[in-house]
Amino acid sequence: MTEHHLHDYIAGAVGGTAGLVVGHPFDTTKVQLQIQHHGKQYSGTLDAIKHIHKFGWVQGFFRGLSWPVLSYGVVNSVFFGVYGNTLKFLEKDRTKRKSSYLNLYLAGCVGGTAQILIAIPVDYIKVVLQSQIPHDLGASNSMKLYKGPIECVAAVVKERGIVGMYKGGVAMAVREIPSYGIYCLTYEVLNVKMHEKRLTDSKGIIASLLAGGVAGSVTWFSILPVDVIKSRYQADCNGEYKGFLDCAYKCYQEGGIRIFYRGCLVTCARAFLVNAVTFLAYSQTLKYLETKRVHKNGTLNPNEM
Repeated sequence: MTEHHLHDYIAGAVGGTAGLVVGHPFDTTKVQLQIQHHGKQYSGTLDAIKHIHKFGWVQGFFRGLSWPVLSYGVVNSVFFGVYGNTLKFLEKDRTKRKSSYLNLYLAGCVGGTAQILIAIPVDYIKVVLQSQIPHDLGASNSMKLYKGPIECVAAVVKERGIVGMYKGGVAMAVREIPSYGIYCLTYEVLNVKMHEKRLTDSKGIIASLLAGGVAGSVTWFSILPVDVIKSRYQADCNGEYKGFLDCAYKCYQEGGIRIFYRGCLVTCARAFLVNAVTFLAYSQTLKYLETKRVHKNGTLNPNEM
Protein backbone atom coordinates (compact mmCIF):
# COMPACT_ATOMS: atom_id res chain seq x y z
CA MET A 1 0.00 0.00 0.00
CA THR A 2 1.42 3.39 -1.02
CA GLU A 3 1.77 6.45 1.22
CA HIS A 4 -1.09 8.05 -0.73
CA HIS A 5 -3.50 5.23 0.12
CA LEU A 6 -2.60 5.50 3.81
CA HIS A 7 -3.76 9.12 3.97
CA ASP A 8 -7.43 8.18 4.36
CA TYR A 9 -6.56 5.90 7.27
CA ILE A 10 -4.51 8.58 9.04
CA ALA A 11 -7.11 11.31 8.48
CA GLY A 12 -9.88 8.95 9.63
CA ALA A 13 -8.09 8.25 12.91
CA VAL A 14 -7.64 11.97 13.59
CA GLY A 15 -11.24 12.83 12.70
CA GLY A 16 -12.76 9.95 14.64
CA THR A 17 -10.85 10.66 17.83
CA ALA A 18 -11.66 14.38 17.72
CA GLY A 19 -15.37 13.73 17.24
CA LEU A 20 -15.48 11.09 19.96
CA VAL A 21 -14.08 13.31 22.72
CA VAL A 22 -16.46 16.16 21.83
CA GLY A 23 -19.55 13.95 21.73
CA HIS A 24 -19.05 11.48 24.59
CA PRO A 25 -21.09 13.42 27.22
CA PHE A 26 -24.03 13.46 24.77
CA ASP A 27 -23.54 9.74 24.13
CA THR A 28 -23.64 8.93 27.85
CA THR A 29 -26.89 10.90 28.18
CA LYS A 30 -28.33 9.09 25.16
CA VAL A 31 -27.56 5.66 26.62
CA GLN A 32 -29.02 6.57 30.01
CA LEU A 33 -32.27 7.70 28.37
CA GLN A 34 -32.47 4.60 26.18
CA ILE A 35 -31.99 1.98 28.90
CA GLN A 36 -34.39 3.40 31.53
CA HIS A 37 -37.26 1.17 32.69
CA HIS A 38 -40.55 1.68 34.51
CA GLY A 39 -39.96 2.98 38.01
CA LYS A 40 -36.58 4.44 37.05
CA GLN A 41 -37.65 7.07 34.56
CA TYR A 42 -36.11 10.42 33.75
CA SER A 43 -38.65 13.17 33.14
CA GLY A 44 -36.69 14.23 30.09
CA THR A 45 -33.27 15.00 28.63
CA LEU A 46 -32.53 17.84 31.07
CA ASP A 47 -33.40 15.61 34.02
CA ALA A 48 -30.97 12.96 32.76
CA ILE A 49 -28.23 15.58 32.28
CA LYS A 50 -28.74 16.94 35.82
CA HIS A 51 -28.61 13.43 37.27
CA ILE A 52 -25.43 12.43 35.41
CA HIS A 53 -23.80 15.71 36.43
CA LYS A 54 -24.11 14.66 40.09
CA PHE A 55 -21.47 12.01 39.41
CA GLY A 56 -19.04 14.56 37.98
CA TRP A 57 -17.34 14.62 34.59
CA VAL A 58 -15.10 11.57 34.96
CA GLN A 59 -17.58 9.12 36.54
CA GLY A 60 -20.56 10.79 34.90
CA PHE A 61 -20.48 12.32 31.43
CA PHE A 62 -17.11 10.84 30.47
CA ARG A 63 -17.66 7.42 32.04
CA GLY A 64 -16.35 4.72 29.72
CA LEU A 65 -14.41 7.21 27.55
CA SER A 66 -10.94 5.65 27.90
CA TRP A 67 -12.03 2.48 26.12
CA PRO A 68 -13.38 4.10 22.94
CA VAL A 69 -10.58 6.72 22.90
CA LEU A 70 -8.05 3.91 22.63
CA SER A 71 -10.16 2.07 20.07
CA TYR A 72 -12.24 4.47 17.98
CA GLY A 73 -9.15 5.91 16.33
CA VAL A 74 -8.63 2.44 14.86
CA VAL A 75 -12.35 2.01 14.06
CA ASN A 76 -12.59 5.32 12.21
CA SER A 77 -9.23 4.81 10.57
CA VAL A 78 -10.48 1.52 9.11
CA PHE A 79 -13.80 3.05 8.04
CA PHE A 80 -12.43 6.17 6.35
CA GLY A 81 -9.48 4.27 4.91
CA VAL A 82 -11.66 1.61 3.31
CA TYR A 83 -14.26 4.20 2.26
CA GLY A 84 -11.70 6.47 0.57
CA ASN A 85 -9.86 3.65 -1.15
CA THR A 86 -13.11 2.00 -2.27
CA LEU A 87 -14.06 5.28 -3.96
CA LYS A 88 -10.65 5.39 -5.63
CA PHE A 89 -11.26 1.86 -6.90
CA LEU A 90 -14.82 2.50 -8.11
CA GLU A 91 -14.02 5.84 -9.70
CA LYS A 92 -10.64 6.29 -11.28
CA ASP A 93 -11.56 9.84 -12.28
CA ARG A 94 -12.16 12.00 -9.20
CA THR A 95 -14.05 14.63 -11.24
CA LYS A 96 -16.96 12.19 -11.74
CA ARG A 97 -17.23 11.24 -8.09
CA LYS A 98 -19.63 14.01 -7.06
CA SER A 99 -22.39 12.74 -9.37
CA SER A 100 -21.95 9.04 -8.67
CA TYR A 101 -24.42 8.68 -5.81
CA LEU A 102 -24.53 4.89 -6.04
CA ASN A 103 -20.76 4.62 -5.69
CA LEU A 104 -20.76 6.96 -2.70
CA TYR A 105 -23.41 4.85 -0.99
CA LEU A 106 -21.68 1.55 -1.80
CA ALA A 107 -18.30 2.84 -0.62
CA GLY A 108 -19.90 3.92 2.67
CA CYS A 109 -21.48 0.49 3.14
CA VAL A 110 -18.15 -1.24 2.41
CA GLY A 111 -16.39 1.00 4.93
CA GLY A 112 -19.10 0.31 7.52
CA THR A 113 -18.75 -3.43 6.98
CA ALA A 114 -14.96 -3.32 7.29
CA GLN A 115 -14.94 -1.65 10.71
CA ILE A 116 -17.70 -3.65 12.32
CA LEU A 117 -15.59 -6.47 13.80
CA ILE A 118 -13.62 -3.89 15.78
CA ALA A 119 -16.60 -1.61 16.51
CA ILE A 120 -18.89 -4.20 18.14
CA PRO A 121 -16.78 -5.03 21.24
CA VAL A 122 -15.76 -1.37 21.61
CA ASP A 123 -19.38 -0.23 21.56
CA TYR A 124 -20.54 -3.05 23.83
CA ILE A 125 -18.08 -2.29 26.64
CA LYS A 126 -18.80 1.44 26.32
CA VAL A 127 -22.55 0.89 26.69
CA VAL A 128 -22.10 -1.43 29.70
CA LEU A 129 -19.96 1.14 31.51
CA GLN A 130 -22.29 4.02 30.65
CA SER A 131 -25.35 2.07 31.76
CA GLN A 132 -23.91 1.54 35.24
CA ILE A 133 -24.55 5.07 36.40
CA PRO A 134 -27.26 4.29 39.02
CA HIS A 135 -30.55 6.13 38.60
CA ASP A 136 -31.19 6.38 42.34
CA LEU A 137 -28.24 7.79 44.28
CA GLY A 138 -29.55 6.49 47.59
CA ALA A 139 -30.51 3.00 46.48
CA SER A 140 -28.26 -0.04 46.77
CA ASN A 141 -27.20 -1.44 43.44
CA SER A 142 -27.09 -5.22 43.29
CA MET A 143 -25.51 -5.17 39.82
CA LYS A 144 -21.73 -5.38 39.77
CA LEU A 145 -20.12 -2.05 38.91
CA TYR A 146 -16.92 -2.25 36.91
CA LYS A 147 -14.11 0.15 37.79
CA GLY A 148 -13.11 0.51 34.16
CA PRO A 149 -12.95 -1.14 30.73
CA ILE A 150 -10.21 -3.65 31.59
CA GLU A 151 -12.19 -5.10 34.50
CA CYS A 152 -15.34 -5.16 32.38
CA VAL A 153 -13.63 -6.96 29.47
CA ALA A 154 -12.05 -9.49 31.84
CA ALA A 155 -15.43 -10.24 33.45
CA VAL A 156 -17.21 -10.63 30.10
CA VAL A 157 -14.52 -12.92 28.65
CA LYS A 158 -14.39 -15.01 31.84
CA GLU A 159 -18.17 -15.50 31.84
CA ARG A 160 -18.92 -15.91 28.13
CA GLY A 161 -15.60 -16.08 26.32
CA ILE A 162 -14.54 -13.91 23.38
CA VAL A 163 -17.98 -14.43 21.81
CA GLY A 164 -19.45 -12.51 24.74
CA MET A 165 -17.68 -9.39 23.51
CA TYR A 166 -19.90 -9.46 20.43
CA LYS A 167 -23.23 -9.22 22.23
CA GLY A 168 -25.56 -7.09 20.13
CA GLY A 169 -23.53 -7.81 17.01
CA VAL A 170 -26.59 -8.44 14.81
CA ALA A 171 -28.12 -5.13 15.88
CA MET A 172 -24.82 -3.38 15.24
CA ALA A 173 -24.60 -4.84 11.73
CA VAL A 174 -28.19 -3.81 10.96
CA ARG A 175 -27.42 -0.33 12.25
CA GLU A 176 -23.93 0.22 10.89
CA ILE A 177 -23.75 -1.11 7.32
CA PRO A 178 -26.62 0.72 5.56
CA SER A 179 -26.31 3.79 7.80
CA TYR A 180 -22.73 4.44 6.76
CA GLY A 181 -23.90 4.47 3.14
CA ILE A 182 -26.51 7.11 4.00
CA TYR A 183 -23.94 8.98 6.08
CA CYS A 184 -21.33 9.28 3.34
CA LEU A 185 -23.81 9.99 0.56
CA THR A 186 -25.48 12.79 2.53
CA TYR A 187 -22.15 14.37 3.46
CA GLU A 188 -20.67 14.26 -0.03
CA VAL A 189 -23.81 15.61 -1.74
CA LEU A 190 -24.22 18.51 0.72
CA ASN A 191 -20.51 19.30 0.68
CA VAL A 192 -20.43 19.48 -3.13
CA LYS A 193 -23.62 21.57 -3.31
CA MET A 194 -22.27 24.09 -0.79
CA HIS A 195 -19.06 24.46 -2.77
CA GLU A 196 -20.98 24.82 -6.04
CA LYS A 197 -23.19 27.58 -4.59
CA ARG A 198 -20.21 29.19 -2.82
CA LEU A 199 -21.77 28.79 0.62
CA THR A 200 -18.45 28.10 2.28
CA ASP A 201 -15.05 29.67 2.89
CA SER A 202 -11.95 29.20 0.75
CA LYS A 203 -10.73 26.25 2.84
CA GLY A 204 -14.10 24.48 2.89
CA ILE A 205 -14.34 24.55 6.68
CA ILE A 206 -17.96 25.76 6.82
CA ALA A 207 -19.04 23.17 4.24
CA SER A 208 -17.34 20.35 6.15
CA LEU A 209 -18.90 21.41 9.45
CA LEU A 210 -22.45 21.82 8.16
CA ALA A 211 -22.43 18.86 5.75
CA GLY A 212 -20.89 16.61 8.41
CA GLY A 213 -23.32 17.75 11.08
CA VAL A 214 -26.42 17.34 8.92
CA ALA A 215 -25.22 13.95 7.63
CA GLY A 216 -24.72 12.74 11.20
CA SER A 217 -28.12 13.93 12.42
CA VAL A 218 -30.04 12.55 9.43
CA THR A 219 -28.28 9.19 9.68
CA TRP A 220 -28.79 8.79 13.42
CA PHE A 221 -32.46 9.75 13.22
CA SER A 222 -32.98 7.05 10.57
CA ILE A 223 -31.43 4.30 12.73
CA LEU A 224 -32.51 5.42 16.21
CA PRO A 225 -35.03 2.57 16.82
CA VAL A 226 -32.32 -0.02 16.13
CA ASP A 227 -29.87 1.86 18.37
CA VAL A 228 -32.37 1.92 21.27
CA ILE A 229 -32.87 -1.85 21.04
CA LYS A 230 -29.10 -2.40 20.77
CA SER A 231 -28.35 -0.27 23.82
CA ARG A 232 -31.00 -1.93 25.99
CA TYR A 233 -29.92 -5.41 24.91
CA GLN A 234 -26.22 -4.73 25.49
CA ALA A 235 -26.86 -3.09 28.87
CA ASP A 236 -28.88 -6.11 30.06
CA CYS A 237 -26.54 -7.94 32.40
CA ASN A 238 -29.33 -9.91 34.11
CA GLY A 239 -30.60 -11.97 31.16
CA GLU A 240 -33.92 -10.14 30.82
CA TYR A 241 -33.81 -10.35 27.02
CA LYS A 242 -33.30 -13.59 25.10
CA GLY A 243 -32.10 -11.82 22.00
CA PHE A 244 -32.43 -8.81 19.69
CA LEU A 245 -36.00 -9.58 18.55
CA ASP A 246 -37.15 -10.44 22.07
CA CYS A 247 -35.73 -7.13 23.27
CA ALA A 248 -37.55 -5.26 20.47
CA TYR A 249 -40.84 -6.98 21.33
CA LYS A 250 -40.57 -6.28 25.09
CA CYS A 251 -39.58 -2.68 24.45
CA TYR A 252 -42.67 -2.18 22.31
CA GLN A 253 -44.87 -3.78 24.99
CA GLU A 254 -43.38 -1.43 27.57
CA GLY A 255 -43.73 1.87 25.73
CA GLY A 256 -45.05 1.46 22.19
CA ILE A 257 -43.43 3.23 19.24
CA ARG A 258 -42.37 6.20 21.37
CA ILE A 259 -39.89 4.09 23.31
CA PHE A 260 -37.79 3.63 20.16
CA TYR A 261 -37.23 7.38 19.94
CA ARG A 262 -36.07 7.98 23.48
CA GLY A 263 -33.11 10.31 23.54
CA CYS A 264 -33.90 11.54 20.03
CA LEU A 265 -33.08 15.18 20.80
CA VAL A 266 -29.76 14.53 22.51
CA THR A 267 -28.84 11.89 19.92
CA CYS A 268 -29.37 14.25 16.98
CA ALA A 269 -27.61 17.10 18.79
CA ARG A 270 -24.69 14.82 19.56
CA ALA A 271 -24.64 13.51 16.00
CA PHE A 272 -24.48 17.01 14.54
CA LEU A 273 -21.63 18.11 16.81
CA VAL A 274 -19.62 14.88 16.60
CA ASN A 275 -19.84 14.48 12.85
CA ALA A 276 -19.25 18.16 12.14
CA VAL A 277 -15.98 17.89 14.10
CA THR A 278 -15.16 14.44 12.65
CA PHE A 279 -15.56 15.44 9.00
CA LEU A 280 -13.80 18.77 9.53
CA ALA A 281 -10.79 17.07 11.14
CA TYR A 282 -10.86 14.29 8.51
CA SER A 283 -11.12 16.58 5.47
CA GLN A 284 -8.57 19.12 6.69
CA THR A 285 -6.08 16.41 7.70
CA LEU A 286 -6.54 14.72 4.32
CA LYS A 287 -5.98 18.03 2.49
CA TYR A 288 -2.85 18.66 4.55
CA LEU A 289 -1.44 15.22 3.77
CA GLU A 290 -2.23 15.53 0.06
CA THR A 291 -0.77 19.05 -0.12
CA LYS A 292 2.36 17.88 1.65
CA ARG A 293 2.63 15.07 -0.88
CA VAL A 294 2.30 17.52 -3.78
CA HIS A 295 5.08 19.69 -2.38
CA LYS A 296 7.24 16.64 -1.91
CA ASN A 297 6.64 14.94 -5.26
CA GLY A 298 5.64 17.81 -7.53
CA THR A 299 2.36 18.13 -9.45
CA LEU A 300 -0.34 15.71 -8.32
CA ASN A 301 -2.33 13.83 -10.93
CA PRO A 302 -6.06 14.57 -10.27
CA ASN A 303 -6.87 10.90 -10.88
CA GLU A 304 -4.69 9.96 -7.90
CA MET A 305 -6.63 12.01 -5.38
